[in-house]
Parts: sequence; C-alpha cells; structure tokens
Amino acid sequence: MVKKHTLRAIITLAFSSLIGHGFAQTPDFIASDIDTYIKKGMQQWQVPALAIVIVKDGQVVKMQGFGVRDITSNTAVDEHTLFNIASNTKLFTGTALANLEYQKRINLNDKITQYFPDFRLYDSVSTQLVSVRDMLTHRIGTKTFQGDFTFWNSTLTSSQIMQKMRLLQPSQVFRQDYGYCNSCYLTAGEVVPVVTGISWGNYVQDSILNKLRMTESFALSNAVHTQQQNMAVPYTTSYSGQLKVVPYDQWDNLGPAASIVSNVSDLSHWLMMQLDSGKYKGNQVLPWQVLQRTRQVNIITGSNKSPVFPMHFRGYALGLSAADYNGRQIYWHTGGAAGMVSNVCFVPEEQLGIAILTSNDNQNFFEALRYQILDAYLGVPYVNRSEQFLPAFEQELKTQLAEIKAWESRQKNHKPPLPVKAYTGSYHNPLYGDINLKSSGDNQLTIELPLHPNMQAVATYLDNDEWLLKYTNIEYGIFTIKFQYHNRQVEKFALPANPFVEMDAYEFQKTN
Repeated sequence: MVKKHTLRAIITLAFSSLIGHGFAQTPDFIASDIDTYIKKGMQQWQVPALAIVIVKDGQVVKMQGFGVRDITSNTAVDEHTLFNIASNTKLFTGTALANLEYQKRINLNDKITQYFPDFRLYDSVSTQLVSVRDMLTHRIGTKTFQGDFTFWNSTLTSSQIMQKMRLLQPSQVFRQDYGYCNSCYLTAGEVVPVVTGISWGNYVQDSILNKLRMTESFALSNAVHTQQQNMAVPYTTSYSGQLKVVPYDQWDNLGPAASIVSNVSDLSHWLMMQLDSGKYKGNQVLPWQVLQRTRQVNIITGSNKSPVFPMHFRGYALGLSAADYNGRQIYWHTGGAAGMVSNVCFVPEEQLGIAILTSNDNQNFFEALRYQILDAYLGVPYVNRSEQFLPAFEQELKTQLAEIKAWESRQKNHKPPLPVKAYTGSYHNPLYGDINLKSSGDNQLTIELPLHPNMQAVATYLDNDEWLLKYTNIEYGIFTIKFQYHNRQVEKFALPANPFVEMDAYEFQKTN
C-alpha cells in the first residue's frame, strides 16, 4: 500500500468529539504530552515500532524512535531505524519527472507511446491519449489497486507488468475518475531511463537522495532487508488479532511506486527541502519550480466537507495529496507495505513537516498521530484522534475474527459434492495467467501461484459447497470460496485476497 498508498483508508466517522483527555491542544502538546500519547497509542493499536520526526520553522523539534523493531529481540527503535516507506516513494518519482520537465528533457503531457511505442491500455483511445501526467495522477479509469494481486511481490519483470496493463479493464472514465494505480507509477518511472540512460533507482539515488545527504536511504529495497541490521520487522494483526511477522515485500519490479527504504533522520532532510523552496543546508537541491509542479492538483479526489476533520477539498498532484485543513493548505501521502504503514506531510504556510513510520500494517494510529500534530499546530479544538478512531477499528477486527472463528468451527471433515480430484488441475485468469490446484488431503486443496512461488493458498472443505481459504502468507487473508459447476463438472471459482492487496476477486476458469 502504501502498499502502495495505504492502503488503509482514513477512518471517516461522525463521532462526537472526544474533548479533553488530559492533553493540551496547542504546540505545548508537542513539548509536553506527545510521548505519553504515542506510548499509549502504540499499546492500544499494537504497534511494535514507531519513528517520528517533526520539523518546524527550519528546525527539527522532535525526532525519536519508540518501541522495538523486533518483538523477539526487543531491540530499540531509533531515528536511524529503516522502514519501507512504500507509496511515499511516489513523490520522489513525481519530483524526478518534474525535474526532467524543468530541464526540458520531457513534457508531462508527452504520450506514453512516445517512449514505449508498443505500450497499450485496454482500449485504443486511452492508449493513444495516455500521458506521463495521467500515469502520475491515477486517472486511467481503473479501480484502486487493480492488478496488484498479479503484480505485487511477483516474479514479473517491470516490462512484463507494463505489458499486462493492457488487460486491466477500466470500470471508470478515463481522466475523469480517480483509481489509485501502482503500475501507472511504474510506467511513469520507466520514462526516466529512456530519457537519461540511467535506471530509475540510480537516478533517484544520485539526483535526490545523495544530494539531500539521505545517506541511509535506498531507492530499491529487495536486498536491503537482508543487508541492514537496523531495519524494522514487518508485522500485522490482520486475520488473527495478534502480532504476526509477515515477509518483507519484494517490489523492486514496481520500484517507482513503492520501493524506497528510509528513516526519519533522512526524511527530515526531505522535509527541510520541501519547506525551504528546494534548498537544504543553503544549497539549492531542486528548483523551486519543480516543487511547485509536484504540488499542482491534477484530479479532484473529494469535495465534500469532512464530518471529522476541518477539511473540504482534496486532490492529487504528482505523488502528493493536497487539501485544506483549518484554513491552511496541507500536502501528504501515506505508504502501505506488508507489515508497515507510514505518512509524510508538510504545511508550507506553517513551515511544518511531519514523517511517521510504523510497523504493523493493520492500524490507523499512524494517521491519528499525524492529525493530532496538525490539530496542535493549526489551532483545531482538541479531539483525541486515536480514541476517536479506535472503537470502529476494534469493532471491525472483532467482527473479522468472529467470522473466521465461525468458519473454522465448520471444519468437520465433511466431503465436497465431487471427489477432491475433480477440483484439481489448471485454472486460468487472463491477467494472472495459470494457477494449479492439487489435492493435499481428503477434503483439502493446495493452490499453487506460479507468479508467487513463495506463497500458496490452502482450501479446506467446510459444508454447503463452501471451502475455507487460507494463504500461507497471512497478509493475503482468510476467506471462503465456492466453485461453480456445469454438467457436474467444475467450471470456475473466484479467488479473493486482502483488499490491502487488491479489492476484487479474480475469476479463474478451469482448463483441464
């Protein structure tokens, strides 16, 4: 999210304000109360690791790690602890392309087919029109996260992902409707090597990270997890209610969308540059015009007054969301990786910057804390955002766990309508390709996913023609599935995954 964008939507509930709770709602909150607030929130939301930096008026006023990066070793988090920043990578990609435009090496309105003549979207008109700008602003007409079950953590190369984008059938209107698209960011980022002769990763490392002295950050992440000791371990409480270690995402094939690894020490440099018109330590790292370009809204994502926040209008720029907030203009992005969620936010009118990095992807404390800080600095009457968000989250998790428990109680060694062998064989989905179902017991099937060789799913028969599906990587979820039949032969089934990965199930047709 960020996988991706996070991938977890902000909880937008019209709760009555929770006023008081012992904290001052002024900048004094930052000086006096924030540590207590963070420690309590981490306990309530089961967040093992959190790192935060707050920049105000050209100074770092808060930079600290909380908790432990690994609950087994209990190694403490500090300001140098690395996290996947996931979709906070997108602003780096937008900035790189805006900088190339400033240098007159590209135009954001250039057609993608100018750089990739064989590139196709689902329909010919969109193919002819789609531009670099369209890719950077999620407006090609697809649904949010569409294709990510196929692309994310897969063995596909970047070029193979781009090739498969022609199979993403849109359900919305091109250039009118917003649908968060990771493969779009990959495609935009792949323009960089065509123009410069330098890979996206090396270009971002050399022209942005190194110039900002972000010496502990990495543009590509696949190898970082095994090479760096001070790296947070990814956790989730999804589908179990307990902290479970999940695999690090392997997504360098989607690098421009999500692959940067960083820490709050380095991100303080990024925030300082954003708040000083492209300068860091007195040096002009990027032209001010480039930053302006990244902040120009290209598609409206909301125009209704929020029932919870002092916010009315929201839009998306080049790897940035933009909105009003109690009369100020704020910019931010969230990032959702397996086991980690983060946000980076800045308010130029207040010379305020915030970055929050966390482990455990199944929580909204990372966003509650950001809003709490915004409220404190921007004069919003005190509402305990963590306690405002928590009841709905806890109820949703309770409902999920009760549903799973009810499903598991139906595992009584019943027999499916047909012999297990009738369900085995190859199945095909036009986007994903082929998968294989094999018998792994009298009433059990193992689903092999060739694009994801490190993961399988196991389907155990329950009753009433329903099977309990569990992925070996709990991040992908627990569900029930049904097969469809024709003339007493298995015809097809729909394979769902965690909406954090992709929202719609994939229909797989039996081929043998």
